[in-house]
Amino acid sequence: MLPVDEPRLTADLIRARHERLLVRLREAAERAGRDPDGFRIVAVTKGFGVDVARMALEIGLRRIGENRVQEALPKVAAVPAVEWHLVGHLQSNKARQAVAAFDWVHSVDDVPLLRRLEAMAHDAGRQPQLLLQVNLSREATKSGFDADWFEAETVSHGELAVAIRELRHARVLGLMTMARGGAGEDEARATFARLRELRDRLEASLGTELPELSMGMTADAEAAVGEGATLVRVGTALFGPRPD
Repeated sequence: MLPVDEPRLTADLIRARHERLLVRLREAAERAGRDPDGFRIVAVTKGFGVDVARMALEIGLRRIGENRVQEALPKVAAVPAVEWHLVGHLQSNKARQAVAAFDWVHSVDDVPLLRRLEAMAHDAGRQPQLLLQVNLSREATKSGFDADWFEAETVSHGELAVAIRELRHARVLGLMTMARGGAGEDEARATFARLRELRDRLEASLGTELPELSMGMTADAEAAVGEGATLVRVGTALFGPRPD
């Protein structure tokens, strides 16, 4: 059940919220000396039905994110004409379904999963775009590569570099992280700045461009854009609180 003061969700309401969000994020980018058009919004429909995904497409939101494979599948089937992003944790046994359903996977959090996604992409004739999730907040409730291990890998040619170089079907295009829950703006910005630095070091080590940084959600989207986010994962600011 929605809060009593939450308006009924309509395409017009989503459009108005999206326009306000764009203004805020573009202003944040300009304050940081960044390109105000250098980011894209991934509209996260977790907890909402197919009707909300359809409304998102109706107003021109063509990148839609989901946290769970099983929840996403009926939405992907009903609204195929968008770019689908898996932004939540991916279990290895769901890799085949994820490759079939999603254009992007933001949450690759270990080397075996990276290799499994490559194998599934080969079998399906697909070319998913992958992001490596790094747990910079060190919270046990968050998935991601261990921050210290990942940092060491960015200056070596260890197993991560080998796995990335072996890809022929899937493509690693960048990194993803989440700031600590409840973090203030300064802490969030420090987290996002560190992810950008890790991306830059991994690029240099691999000799390969990694143009994407997936970081920031409703609570810290402005901080993320200020630190160079190219993909911002937003649900509540567009759709309101998730229904129970």
